[in-house]
Amino acid sequence: MRILFLGDVVGISGCSKIMNNLLEQKKKYKIDFVIVNAENADETGVGLTKEICEDFFKCGVDVITTGNHVWDQKEIMNFIDKENRLLRPKNLFEPAPGKGFEIYSNIKSIKIGVLNLMGNIFMKKCDDVFEASKKFMEKYKLKVDFDFLVVDFHGEITSEKNAIGHYFDGKATLVVGTHTHIPTNDTRILKNGTAYQTDAGMCGDYDSVIGMNKDNSLNRFLKKDSVKHYPAKGEATLSGVIVDCDIETGLATKVESYIFGGQLNNN
Repeated sequence: MRILFLGDVVGISGCSKIMNNLLEQKKKYKIDFVIVNAENADETGVGLTKEICEDFFKCGVDVITTGNHVWDQKEIMNFIDKENRLLRPKNLFEPAPGKGFEIYSNIKSIKIGVLNLMGNIFMKKCDDVFEASKKFMEKYKLKVDFDFLVVDFHGEITSEKNAIGHYFDGKATLVVGTHTHIPTNDTRILKNGTAYQTDAGMCGDYDSVIGMNKDNSLNRFLKKDSVKHYPAKGEATLSGVIVDCDIETGLATKVESYIFGGQLNNN
């Protein structure tokens, strides 16, 4: 079993890169299941829409995760209650539309659990992520409730992401961070068998400031004339991780960073 996880999709360039290349990349790398964080996929660079979700599903995405920008396009609040392939952070204050966890079955009837969490430090207020994780692990068990478990941890700081990785070690197949839009060079399998990377990076134009137009971003930092942030529109890079999974244990046998196209191309 091989799972591809792609980091935050940013704007039109990120969406186009996925829609034009994902099916071919899935075939090339023999991918069985695809998870994409799409909380920045709207043309404005924040939020996502029903149309974007449906386009992603058509081009080979199995599950969409999100983060702190999940509600920035208000239409998604109604759609997320109807579409179980779209998740929001499980530890958002309740009640909130949608779900933060779901179990999916692929064509081989293999059960893949996907858990979407959000950090507490320098992020929008939400329930304690470690308490939410503890409750989750008390309720659900790897190889009992699902064959594999992927955790998208949407957070700002590396220490919080590291801690979550170790907390789920041996209890999840993959723990991968999102939100900072910069891929980290620490892809590895932890001591008890869980694949880990602190941040998957983004699917967007890297000739930018974390996906946003670099000139406008610099003007904002320099307190010069600027407008609201908007996405860069050059060729996007797809960034994420590929993990090979052991059906017997539910743990990882191999994990590698995935980079395709644009400024960071190494495939």
